[in-house]
Amino acid sequence: MCGRFTLTQTPDALAQLFGAVLANDLPDLPDYNICPTARVLSVVSAGGGRRIGAMRWGFLPHWYKSPTDGPLLINARAETIADKPAFRSAVRKRRCLIPADGFYEWEKDDEGRRLPWYVTRSDGAPMIFAGVWQMWGPEEARIPACAIVTTGAGPDVETIHHRQPVILDPGQWGLWLGEEGTGAVKCLQAAPQGSLTATRVDPRVNSNRASGAELVRPLA
Repeated sequence: MCGRFTLTQTPDALAQLFGAVLANDLPDLPDYNICPTARVLSVVSAGGGRRIGAMRWGFLPHWYKSPTDGPLLINARAETIADKPAFRSAVRKRRCLIPADGFYEWEKDDEGRRLPWYVTRSDGAPMIFAGVWQMWGPEEARIPACAIVTTGAGPDVETIHHRQPVILDPGQWGLWLGEEGTGAVKCLQAAPQGSLTATRVDPRVNSNRASGAELVRPLA
């Protein structure tokens, strides 16, 4: 799964990376502890170009009467996304890219303590998650909301957790956004061996109120 992640790239740098136009009212960066329901940066393709804007991290199906009307849908499983009523329309028509530097995952020791790991790309490049999104709410107060697509963990992560986000390489961005026709399902695979690096980090990140660059510093 993906329950927390980081982003330190500036919006301007991301706009250049994706060849996208920036929207107004973007979340503050850097953020070393992005939590569910936070506003996250996302990239969509619309009107012949790409746009970077903010979305609520927590997908909201159209039948929710309020944002807390049902389960918090921060992840969408790649294996069932095309069949689940909450996501099946979005995965066909509204896919997005969610940029990150890395994500946190936890394992438990013999005493039941949660031990955090920080997972990044081994090549140091930004980590781009596959996402789905949709607008929710009454016409006068519409909210864009998204979920990160996950799949079975690859060899670099499976000893920590059995799930991981779908991480897209640059050559897959256009396909996932629908700019290159059909076949986006080809993107829904775990990262290959050696492409991710997991580092033990300070348990302070176990709190969703923790912040600062020290959260991602490797434990001595």
